[in-house]
Amino acid sequence: MSTFSTLGINNGLIKGLSELGIFEPTEIQERAIPELLKLDNDFVGQAQTGTGKTAAFGLPMLQLVNSNSDKVQGLILAPTRELCQQIAKQLFKFTKYSDKVFVESVYGGAPIGDQMKRLERPTQIIVATPGRLIDLLNKKVISLAHVRFVALDEADEMLSMGFKDDMFRILDEIGESRNIWLFSATMPDGIHQIIKKFLKPEALRVQVSRSAGVNENITHEYLICKSSDKTHELLHFLAYHQDQRGMIFCQTKKAAQVLTKKLKAKNLSVDVIEGDMGQRDRDKVMRMFKSGKIDLLVATDIAARGIDVKHLNFVVHYQLPQQIEYYTHRSGRTGRAGEKGSSVLLVTEKEKEKVFELAKTLKFKARPLN
Repeated sequence: MSTFSTLGINNGLIKGLSELGIFEPTEIQERAIPELLKLDNDFVGQAQTGTGKTAAFGLPMLQLVNSNSDKVQGLILAPTRELCQQIAKQLFKFTKYSDKVFVESVYGGAPIGDQMKRLERPTQIIVATPGRLIDLLNKKVISLAHVRFVALDEADEMLSMGFKDDMFRILDEIGESRNIWLFSATMPDGIHQIIKKFLKPEALRVQVSRSAGVNENITHEYLICKSSDKTHELLHFLAYHQDQRGMIFCQTKKAAQVLTKKLKAKNLSVDVIEGDMGQRDRDKVMRMFKSGKIDLLVATDIAARGIDVKHLNFVVHYQLPQQIEYYTHRSGRTGRAGEKGSSVLLVTEKEKEKVFELAKTLKFKARPLN
């Protein structure tokens, strides 16, 4: 088993990791970190959520940037504000005992003026959603001229959320002498286009097997019921798991709002996060959920990107995901960091075939819920 030291990580960062209880690298970290530290190639890593991707690209970036320079040298693109906040917070914790590297996160849904003011300070690494970064580039607040390291996190999600043109423009803005590190759970056509256009032909490609990631710790179960009975079946499931915490996914904002009202009417400890909410309200709900003040979170797929909450016992798919990749991200909220988790699909008789299609495509076993 490798250690972070044998992978090439310096002692200051290792001390920061140890304080966070991180002592042994995951497979994606073990395979990515030595390659990213070499400075001579691009990298493509296919790995599920919850496998330690942030440290896989974050530690090399922190170690390689020049903390004495006030130029932006590292750029991390991520699909949502929650994921941007999470990445920036984690990088900050990693550097507790290292030369200070300043990391700033910028994302939509928050006042751009406040972010522009923070960017007046020396910043070595920017974590950004593509849309907000484009806004800041248009205002000439940020220069990417000195960027040497680019990490694309959950690249497939950025594409599915409509950021393809923004990603292409951003990568076009960055000079030739840079390394691009692309991480994605799936490899749709758009990802192959990015690889072909922007990455070196000899870019190293690594795929972490599902058995090495989060999925081996998740059981996948389905319950067949009428659409009109879904709420009743959900309440029955929650009553049986009343001492546990989890997330419930809906396809639409309206469905998430309606379901949350029904669950609150049953005096359940629940709240909702969806795309129409303001940033302050979203942050408030997430603080309550992470701190354990509420046990259940109803969410839409887009709103839930990047949510990382420890010790979630289950995920319930109240409505099936609209895209196959969404199932990977939904189920990946549970079973993290070696813990066990359960992914439960509530489906009608007509939807049963879609469950088998998901299971076949994503290579998991789906069994009826007892």
